[in-house]
Amino acid sequence: MLIQKGADVNAQGGYYGNALYAASNGGQEAIAKLLIENGADVNAQGGYFGNALQAASYSGHEAIAKLLIENRADVNAQGGYYANALDAALIQGHEAIAKLLL
Repeated sequence: MLIQKGADVNAQGGYYGNALYAASNGGQEAIAKLLIENGADVNAQGGYFGNALQAASYSGHEAIAKLLIENRADVNAQGGYYANALDAALIQGHEAIAKLLL
């Protein structure tokens, strides 16, 4: 695996900003967990939504949102298209995620 070969789990770039953001947006919980276990920054900024928590919140991936919060993702982080994770969750009607964020 690339991580075993020394790949930077926090490398930035492209539409998704970083690997954790992409996994969070795509609902890839096992990948998100693997990245976090290998040092991924849960609060890294970048990409369309601004951060992994906002991407997971917008996309409705409750388990990933919970994983990020449990690993100290900043629920109040600002940035990205919807300004913050709570707004992203609410605009899509993801009430369970909104409750996690409050």
